[in-house]
Amino acid sequence: MKLIFLYGLPGVGKLTVANELATLTGYSVFHNHLAVDLALSLFEFGSPPFVELREKIWHDVFTQAVSANLDGLIFTFVFERTVSNGFVENTKRLIESAGGEVLFVELTCSTEELERRIETPSRKKFGKLSSVEQFRELKKAGAFLDPPIRVERLVVNTTDFSARDAAALIAKKLVG
Repeated sequence: MKLIFLYGLPGVGKLTVANELATLTGYSVFHNHLAVDLALSLFEFGSPPFVELREKIWHDVFTQAVSANLDGLIFTFVFERTVSNGFVENTKRLIESAGGEVLFVELTCSTEELERRIETPSRKKFGKLSSVEQFRELKKAGAFLDPPIRVERLVVNTTDFSARDAAALIAKKLVG
């Protein structure tokens, strides 16, 4: 199984690109907010039970996807300070031990475009960060971390790329 680990700051277009990529590849999309929202319905964001449950959900989904022999799975993700230090390495180990491959894709965009996107109404229906002011406060407070990716990754700047074009580039470079 190929796990396309699609990550970047809030507002760079991860879910939009993931959905386009799913159309091109036939892979399923595992939207990060599914686990976040479930854990958040029970526990305060960032609390130890929240962090533990969220990570368990992520890894259980990966385990089931591998067990089901899915061709691929697209995972959307934001690196932030409540994610455990070993999450990326544990994910890689889980997928690779089953003969799979993790393909890292970082989405970026200009600050101006990111802030424009953050306030789009579609973000609110997923309970996503949708306030530029709150994003700026979180960023200033160090909530978003540099990703601990120590392997090769594809970086796609979505500022001037449509989601479809970004997905086509990812599919061409990583999926074949």
